[in-house]
Amino acid sequence: MNKPMVAYIIGRLMQIKALLLFFPIVVSLIYRESIRYSLSFLVVALVTGIIGYLFTKKQPVVKNLYAKEGFVIVSLSWIVLSFFGALPFVLNGDIPSLTDAIFETTSGFTTTGASILDDVEALSRSSLFWRSFTHLIGGMGVLVFALAVLPHMESETVHIMKAEVPGPTFGKIVSKLSKSAQILYYIYILFTIIVIAALFLAGMPLFDAIIHAFGVAGTGGFSMRNGSIAPYDNVVIEVILGIGMLVFGANFNLYFLALTRHFKEVFKSEELKWYLGFVGGAIILITVQLSMTTYGHREALRHSFFSVTSIMTTTGFSTDNFNTWPLFSRMILLFTMFIGGMAGSTGGGIKVSRVAILIKTAFSELQRNAYPNRLVSVHFEHKAIEGKMLKAIANYLIVYIMVFACVLLLISLEVDDFTSSFSAVAANFNNIGPGFGVVGPDSSYSFFSPLNKIVLSISMIMGRLEILPILILFSPGIWRKRA
Repeated sequence: MNKPMVAYIIGRLMQIKALLLFFPIVVSLIYRESIRYSLSFLVVALVTGIIGYLFTKKQPVVKNLYAKEGFVIVSLSWIVLSFFGALPFVLNGDIPSLTDAIFETTSGFTTTGASILDDVEALSRSSLFWRSFTHLIGGMGVLVFALAVLPHMESETVHIMKAEVPGPTFGKIVSKLSKSAQILYYIYILFTIIVIAALFLAGMPLFDAIIHAFGVAGTGGFSMRNGSIAPYDNVVIEVILGIGMLVFGANFNLYFLALTRHFKEVFKSEELKWYLGFVGGAIILITVQLSMTTYGHREALRHSFFSVTSIMTTTGFSTDNFNTWPLFSRMILLFTMFIGGMAGSTGGGIKVSRVAILIKTAFSELQRNAYPNRLVSVHFEHKAIEGKMLKAIANYLIVYIMVFACVLLLISLEVDDFTSSFSAVAANFNNIGPGFGVVGPDSSYSFFSPLNKIVLSISMIMGRLEILPILILFSPGIWRKRA
């Protein structure tokens, strides 16, 4: 283990974090809040910056990084940032409990959107901004951001980017990793600005538009209103947010292809077709059932469109309490929780590409059994899937189920209701936020014990990093010297 290099990169990241903490200070000064708010962010920025400086004061002699170091750096960075990001809430008194603040901040950075706050509107403007700003930072990945602004780390960071970018495969969009990261962030910020402008033009106040655009960009779902999007009661705003969530739930490499006018490759994307197919199918099914209840056809389509796009992209905004919907509609939403967004997006979940390949593999197995002499192969994105990739996806699913079951057992000790405990784990592990039962869109996670809040916080990070980096971090012998 190259410990000096691990510490060096964590230190550089903490320095970046210190600079980002000045944004909520500006917000606090603009809204003329009590001095304790700006001081809370300033103190944490100084402490974080000093620690970062101490870690980077001496450059490592050996700069080689391997997969093991990449996983450890990614895991530690998310844990460290979540801890230090929680401190301003404790210092300014908006979230006095450190455990609660860690849960809220982890939920922000991992773009989960689960909250322990029963009254969000009681927060100061600077805290509201920082809370949602963590979505923007964590959406594309904190280390992808670091790579974008620290291009001289090019040769050492391929394993870091592989460990942090979600999905079954990792690929550069241009030859240099740092350039790939910069292009991704240019697209990311451009789309965020477009969403802010669209929401503002639709009648949402500018500060509200910024907060909700951050939630859309990171597919996180933190709102500044207790009722999420419902209090605005504006169809245009809901459509803008719905389209925005779909955009950020798609693979960003497709946008690069579109910008470089490779439109045929975009339209040929099989994962995109599966993604839109899952979304469209879920909307149709839920709309049909809701139309048979007290909802009119328009209201049924309005709420099903928004809820499906919000849950499928693992954003977590809500316009209606889907906790009260018929069981069939709730089950459809539950399935979309697990599917999640596309690989290379800001969304969570298992990912559309994995689900599509698993479905194709299941059908190929049926064909093999029905026609033993027939040669059957699995194709995805117009290429045959190698046995190594199928094995990796199957192994990921096994680990996913095992970890999910362990977290569910721990949560069930406290929540004596299968629907609530199962959906709470699903909502946090897949980085969605609201679930069903006592953790529905009209509720919060405030009633959980400190222990289970930490368990759920860890599950959020595991879900965001797709499990393996955290398991490797705590595996025996990981910190031993390389032979």
